[in-house]
Amino acid sequence: MRVSALALVLTAALLAGCGGSKKEAAKPNGEASKPANQVFADAKSAATSASSAHVSGSLVSNGTPYTLDLSMSRAKGAKGSVSINGLRFDLVKIGDTAYIKGSDAFYRHFAGPVAQLIHGKWIKLSASSDRVRSVAALSSISGLFAKISASHGKLVNDGTKTYQGQQVVVIRDVSDNSKLYVAATGKPYPVAIVGGNKKQSGRVTFDDWNEPVSLTAPKDAIDISQFGG
Repeated sequence: MRVSALALVLTAALLAGCGGSKKEAAKPNGEASKPANQVFADAKSAATSASSAHVSGSLVSNGTPYTLDLSMSRAKGAKGSVSINGLRFDLVKIGDTAYIKGSDAFYRHFAGPVAQLIHGKWIKLSASSDRVRSVAALSSISGLFAKISASHGKLVNDGTKTYQGQQVVVIRDVSDNSKLYVAATGKPYPVAIVGGNKKQSGRVTFDDWNEPVSLTAPKDAIDISQFGG
């Protein structure tokens, strides 16, 4: 559950909404009494079966600060913004195509002499290319949780608490003391991932589960392939 740069950019989840009616949301879901690994599995299943979600937060991974604000649509793509080490860019991903609009600092850092040509413009490239593969992993709910699943240590169930007004089950990773908060009522959606150690720390929250996400390709995007390597 360590927030590794690509488990949230490592991804990229952490979210807090509960679909369904108020009556359904108020009903305890039984997760508080389950073993930690089962709660984690239930949260992962709820997240990856959702049609969409919103993930936002800030973290530090291996000394590098990240912030993200992304709305993800399962099997369609994502949109929002990401910042890596202070270099910010907007992102729209539709299928296997990614559109990026970076700040001037972002373009200067990654595009060098080409930066002036793409100032203020969207660029288009394959989401599977080396340039954005790690970022694209953030834009997939299933991809995000696959990375989280692969990186956590031993988990323990620390019981329930109230987090930002919501009842949650606290699942703690003993290897770095990070915590996954899972909704204790309604469907067991992930609510947040918080804490960690010096190298891996932060707070990522999830919400807007199953809310519509509209994805539109930016107009006049520049195909980055025309600039060669």
